[in-house]
Amino acid sequence: MLSALLISVLCSVPLPEGPAPEALLPDHFPDRLHAFVWRNWHLVPVERMAETVAATPEQILEMGRAMGLPAPPHIPEEQLQRTYITIIRANWHLLPYEQLTTLLDWTTSKLAFTLREDDFLFIKLGSLKPACAPLIYAPPDADAVARQAEIAAVVRAHFGDDAGAWIDPPLSFVDRLAAPLEHAPPEQTDAVFDPRFCYSYFALYGDPLLEHDPFPEGYLQRLAAAGVNGVWLHAVLYKLSPFPWDAALSDKWEQRLEQLNILVARAKKRGIGVYLYMNEPRAMPLAFFEDKPDLRGVSLGDYAALCTSAPEVRAYMTEAIARICATVPDIAGFFTITASENPTNCWSHHRGAECPRCADRGPAEVIAEVNAAILEGIQQTHSKARLFAWDWGWREEYAPELIGLLPEGAALMSVSEWHKPISRGGVENRVGEYSISAIGPGPRAQRHWEIARQRGMTTLAKIQANNTWELSAVPYIPAVENVARHAAALRDAGVAGLMLSWTLGGWPSPNLEVVHEIGRRNADGAATTPLDAMRRVARRRFGADAADAVVDAWRTISAAFAEFPYDIGVVYNAPLQVGPANILWPTSTGYRATMVGIPYDDLNTWRAVYPEDVFIAQLRKTADGFEAGAEQLRAAQQQRNDAATTHALAEEANIAETAAIHFRSVANQAAFVMLREKRAATEDGPEADAVTEKMTALIRDEQELAKRLYTLQRNDARIGFEATNHYFYTPADLVEKALNCSVLLESGQ
Repeated sequence: MLSALLISVLCSVPLPEGPAPEALLPDHFPDRLHAFVWRNWHLVPVERMAETVAATPEQILEMGRAMGLPAPPHIPEEQLQRTYITIIRANWHLLPYEQLTTLLDWTTSKLAFTLREDDFLFIKLGSLKPACAPLIYAPPDADAVARQAEIAAVVRAHFGDDAGAWIDPPLSFVDRLAAPLEHAPPEQTDAVFDPRFCYSYFALYGDPLLEHDPFPEGYLQRLAAAGVNGVWLHAVLYKLSPFPWDAALSDKWEQRLEQLNILVARAKKRGIGVYLYMNEPRAMPLAFFEDKPDLRGVSLGDYAALCTSAPEVRAYMTEAIARICATVPDIAGFFTITASENPTNCWSHHRGAECPRCADRGPAEVIAEVNAAILEGIQQTHSKARLFAWDWGWREEYAPELIGLLPEGAALMSVSEWHKPISRGGVENRVGEYSISAIGPGPRAQRHWEIARQRGMTTLAKIQANNTWELSAVPYIPAVENVARHAAALRDAGVAGLMLSWTLGGWPSPNLEVVHEIGRRNADGAATTPLDAMRRVARRRFGADAADAVVDAWRTISAAFAEFPYDIGVVYNAPLQVGPANILWPTSTGYRATMVGIPYDDLNTWRAVYPEDVFIAQLRKTADGFEAGAEQLRAAQQQRNDAATTHALAEEANIAETAAIHFRSVANQAAFVMLREKRAATEDGPEADAVTEKMTALIRDEQELAKRLYTLQRNDARIGFEATNHYFYTPADLVEKALNCSVLLESGQ
């Protein structure tokens, strides 16, 4: 994890606060203490839970067992280090900050740093901290004891005596991916797309070169076998090179470069290059500029930009990149985000007009200059490293000019799908983020590539080959035909390379393999068709006898995904990632859905531009198609006898079924909220009774979906996991949802 010195330096600002609305407590627990015990039972050691609420371990154990929970599992330290976001999210409405730090065994500084810097975590949590009084253990009163027994009865009736327990242990996929392959795959050289690079399926985002190995040997082998020839890491310049204005920020930079060199050498043996993500220069706390006013740029809250119009800032960037290239001579390259994510240059968040130095220069000149400073560092060492200037966040009013100003030697990477026109349920829209339900490229990327080509620049496409925020809780979305058609369109458009994933999408999957097949050069010179690519991959993974059935299932799923009600607001805010783990609330919570974080019951934000009935209908169509694809795969499974093929087909069917459950659950939740509001506005009588009957049917269906997903997740630890969100839900959360539904049914909502 991050060094204590680095965290203390960066966290001179307090814990983020924002609004502090009243915390939510669902009706199915008698009080907050019982919710705390339940939600942490499978996440945090009992001793730590007891310390947090001033209880004894025996008191915590007694309360958990009284609710029907099994013996608590052993929770290794590595699990705690890889699931801290799940723990924070589970306790966001239960504990104040000071008790969160006890539960996590962290300092306040570390919690502050994580909330601010770990991939926008505080934003994912709503940019607010619900008001929670300190939670202190007290023995349950008679009513709570009675409620404990009721909870236990419901739990055992639906889930037996091991409710919430994993069969496939959480994070077990890390060891499976890390195990070396018996036969290493050959190096992939016959490819149109070069590079083809992706993120780790399980890397910790904050400081990957000092934390757990993001790319162990077996995982590199498996990626190479799937056609990947590049991987990327999140990097911060002042962690990889001495920071000229405050050396303490660069604590252990030599160790990071040493680890980077080791990783680069290992990856190179597998034909894989390592790329670093540059989002630079990072903004600094306002106190940093008290004796350095000439470096200060645009202010953004408690921070201000290091103004890149100051020559010494650009010199720092160039020197740091040169140091990296000199120390790690085989580094494959760098890619930049210069108008989004963390605040960096003065125009990075479109507020450069507030800087007296950058205002007149404009965003195109400033952003091009940032890329030039990085490229100069590469060139100073005569490194073969490549620079990909990514147009993420560039606005159309200046993007053409910016492309024209990029330094010679840089390549342009463009988000392929952006601005792709779509029509879903009669609603006209366009893609505003990554999508597998819509097949790129879109007009924006094509315009940008054409401008770049006129300058003789290499062009790359940023896609999501495995999954997107349309659904990131599965390792890949098996809409393989859509992926194949997208890759074929990019090949035909003359795109030279592919960034295959953001932080989601690093599983070595059929999707990645089919992209590589599309880009391979055939001996006869003919282009590989999407159908041929899918057949090759299906034969390799499932055998010749099952290949046609698998391809048919992929095509069924792909066609269904074209019904998905895509909108950037939908993919970020609807309960797509948590599915049936999201609680049904009998009355409005008043909370707004957060970005891939906590969706609450905020239907108006979930549906974005879609009318309620259209949103629900399109999700049901999507779910129906994924269910049909899963059934096709299970039918193929029944016709096979060999264990390896039947297991592979079962896993593929389970992933399709998981996706279907998520989409159907979002439709159910939307319909429930819509009916809940309708019933609240309807006087008692036959009409209100009819609405209640429909709500009851939805609650029963949600309970069944939670139970189905429970079985799928506890047998496959990949389900529900994403690298920068950890587990969106656990089997215990799905048991809680079933309990939530039982209480609603008992109360008549």
